[in-house]
Amino acid sequence: MPTLNQLIRHGREEKWLTDRTRASDQCPQKQGVRPRVPTRTPKKPNSAPRKIAKVRLSNRHDIFAHIPGEGHNSQEHSIVLIRGGIVKDSPGVKSHCIRGVKDLLGIPDRRKGRSKYGAEKPK
Repeated sequence: MPTLNQLIRHGREEKWLTDRTRASDQCPQKQGVRPRVPTRTPKKPNSAPRKIAKVRLSNRHDIFAHIPGEGHNSQEHSIVLIRGGIVKDSPGVKSHCIRGVKDLLGIPDRRKGRSKYGAEKPK
């Protein structure tokens, strides 16, 4: 514990806060190219493989983004748009790919939550 005299001379050090959105440059969405599309197993109680994509953003940051929904047409070197939002059971995955924009297609035959997954309105 510092003495009063030491605090007067030096003061207290400010805590460094790390920025959770370093890669996005405070933008709501960011465009990127995916060098590869792996799957990853989640943390302890869950076990289904999560579809993720390594994305190289337009500002040269490399991040991992989750591909939501059932199935995807995504391949290497396709262009995607990403938004924020962590995946709770996948450590290090802090963003989502946006379905139905750029090269990542929406989910066909989707009835509920269509705006989230870029699905067309059924006729």
